[in-house]
Amino acid sequence: MLRPKIPTNPTSTVQASRPVAIEPAAVVPSVQAPPAAPVAPVPPRPTVQLTPGTALALVGGGTAVVLVVGAVLVSMLLAVAITGASVAVCALVIRSLVNADAKRR
Repeated sequence: MLRPKIPTNPTSTVQASRPVAIEPAAVVPSVQAPPAAPVAPVPPRPTVQLTPGTALALVGGGTAVVLVVGAVLVSMLLAVAITGASVAVCALVIRSLVNADAKRR
C-alpha cells in the first residue's frame, strides 16, 4: 500500500550525438572595463541582547505555557477517571439487577 516513489532521472548521462568541432574565432581587442568598486563587507547579524525585562517576559511566558498544558492534561486525566468510575458503577448496578432477577426465579 505504501510504496516509496523513486524519482527517475529525466536527463540521460550518455551523450547521444558526436561532439561538433568548434572553429576558433578571431580575437578582437576591446576597451578594458574599469575595475569594479570594492564591495563593502556585510555586517554580521545583530546579537540578541537579553535584558532583565526580556528574561522576565520569557520566564513568565514559559510559566504560563506550562500551567496551561498542565491544566489541560489534568482535566483530561480527571475526565478519564470520572468516566471509568461511572462505568464501574453502571456495571455494579447491572450485575445487582441481574443477580436479583436470578434469585426470584
